[in-house]
Amino acid sequence: MKRIVMVFALAAVVMGMASAAFALKVGLVTDTGGLNDRSFNQMAYQGLQQAEKQLGVDISVVQSKAQGDYVPNLTRFAQQKYDLVIAVGFLMHDAVEQVSKEFPDTKFLLIDSEVTDRANVTNALFSEQQAGYLVGALAGMIEADSSVNLPGLKHNDTIGVVGGMQIPPVDRYIAGYYQGAKAQDPAINIILGYTGNFDDPASGKSLAQAQHSKGADIIFQVAGGTGLGVIQAAKDGGYYAIGVDVDQAYLAPAHVLTSAEKRVDVAVFDTIKNVKNGDFKAGTQIFDLQNDGVGVGAILDGVPASMKAKIEQIMADIKSGKIQVSDKIPQ
Repeated sequence: MKRIVMVFALAAVVMGMASAAFALKVGLVTDTGGLNDRSFNQMAYQGLQQAEKQLGVDISVVQSKAQGDYVPNLTRFAQQKYDLVIAVGFLMHDAVEQVSKEFPDTKFLLIDSEVTDRANVTNALFSEQQAGYLVGALAGMIEADSSVNLPGLKHNDTIGVVGGMQIPPVDRYIAGYYQGAKAQDPAINIILGYTGNFDDPASGKSLAQAQHSKGADIIFQVAGGTGLGVIQAAKDGGYYAIGVDVDQAYLAPAHVLTSAEKRVDVAVFDTIKNVKNGDFKAGTQIFDLQNDGVGVGAILDGVPASMKAKIEQIMADIKSGKIQVSDKIPQ
């Protein structure tokens, strides 16, 4: 009997070792914003951590310090025979195109861009313009209604937006913001500027302060880690910021009006699950309001309930197709 018990115990150990040896390996490469951007890269990492916890995969992360790091970082995971390599961001398009060709047996997930001629690459794109429309509509409503009494709000009929680099995912957010704001307040003035980076909060703060000096007391940040400076400027100056990618209200609870969300974590987790289940497919998946891939975060206390209800109605109208949101910034 003791021998039988020992045999079963040994078999269990061997099976456990085999299971660990064959656990799915997933590597994630951030863009230059890094994991502490409290935005885009952080959301990707949360999806990765969720997969580790719920799916039992082995995970690893490399943070890129410069764009020149993208190819070597992706290559490192491919050389180490990772089952899935995740590239976070539009700026990694060329690197994924190169490395996926060199390692055709490695699967890749590219977020925010498309490599369409590879059987080993799947792409995740988001309808950022829909989330941008929602937060723009809220800003337009508030600016147009002088009865909204938020501390520091001057109702100058002017709002701002600070972009990071001028790339399609950023401009889709901005396109929606313009359309949503002007739908509620056709006369509104929108000040637009780009910092040219995603990892310099000081430049975001400076640009937000410049926009505020021109009358903008609601400023949408679409700049990743750089946008943390936009939120800090609003907090310091007593006006309002709109967060991006995640609900950023916790960064300045009295000064974040709301946030435009995109669920990068969902794209990451779902793709890992597909790989684990043998359902990986090349091509592109679109994440939008219909599949909860984008949305809007908590709305600041003090905003009238009627406006919050109107945002819910606008969301339903976008889902139904009654409101069509372009991904192009109005000229």
